[in-house]
Amino acid sequence: MSTKYKATTTEECYFITITTVGWIDVFTRLNQKYNIINALNYCQQSKGLEIYSYVLMSSHLHLLCKATEGFVLSDVIRDFKKFTSKKIIQTIIDEPESRREWMMNNFKKACEHLKRNQQYKVWQDGYRAELIYSNTFIKQKVDYIHNNPVKDKIVACSEDYYFSSARNYAGLDNDLDIILLNLF
Repeated sequence: MSTKYKATTTEECYFITITTVGWIDVFTRLNQKYNIINALNYCQQSKGLEIYSYVLMSSHLHLLCKATEGFVLSDVIRDFKKFTSKKIIQTIIDEPESRREWMMNNFKKACEHLKRNQQYKVWQDGYRAELIYSNTFIKQKVDYIHNNPVKDKIVACSEDYYFSSARNYAGLDNDLDIILLNLF
């Protein structure tokens, strides 16, 4: 397996993108957004995840993050994806979802090529991880993260998008605490 876009080192910061299979818009419902926010909170408290910037879009998640000493970021991301996959599927089954059948069929179809026995697949294989190498690169990635909802015309100002660390940097309420970078 290629390690080109994997978090293969420990204690270094990465820009990470995790995407749903087929870019399915899973995170259009509040309950699904909170599945991700709650899982990130758990990873911060119990798995040594430090988050410096993030945005949760309808089909993907961007993070600028690292794992603290004693934890490996690739393990944290693996566990995060495994847990949230199960939680997302269970939420689709248990709560009102007009696209339930369509989503479940797509998640099931995404497993057809797998050798291991798996019923549903929510996340694409792996994730994209780019090692942070300079303050300029950090600023570029944080700007990219925060402007994702603006670029998609969801909001006019990045701090107006609730599921983004742009709110943290603007001093506004948010359900996910982050470590603010002093680069701005």
